[in-house]
Parts: sequence; structure tokens; C-alpha cells
Amino acid sequence: MGRGRAKAKQTKVARDLKYRTLETDFSELQRELHGDEAAPERAAAGDDEDEYGYGSSESAAR
Repeated sequence: MGRGRAKAKQTKVARDLKYRTLETDFSELQRELHGDEAAPERAAAGDDEDEYGYGSSESAAR
């Protein structure tokens, strides 16, 4: 019981994603999928921290 509302919401979101027309930037998508170097990197500053502010797994293993 109680799954009906959640399932209806998921169905609505899925239908919106399937049928809604979006202006997709295919060149940006292609760069993201192929991992071109032209795209900015998050770790470009040389930080050893991940996106949550913790150190890399190498420093955690010490």
C-alpha cells in the first residue's frame, strides 16, 4: 500500500522525458561521451580532494 502515488509520479516523469521535445546540444553530448580534453575538468587545480571535500583514496589508505 502506498506505492500507487510513487509509481504514478515515476510514470509521469518517464512519460515527460520520453515525449517532451528538448533542444539537445549534441556536440556537447559527444564531447562528454568521448571524453575530449576540450571539456573543463573538475580536478584541473591539482586538488587531491573529491567533490565532497575528502582526500583521495590513496591518502586515506596511509
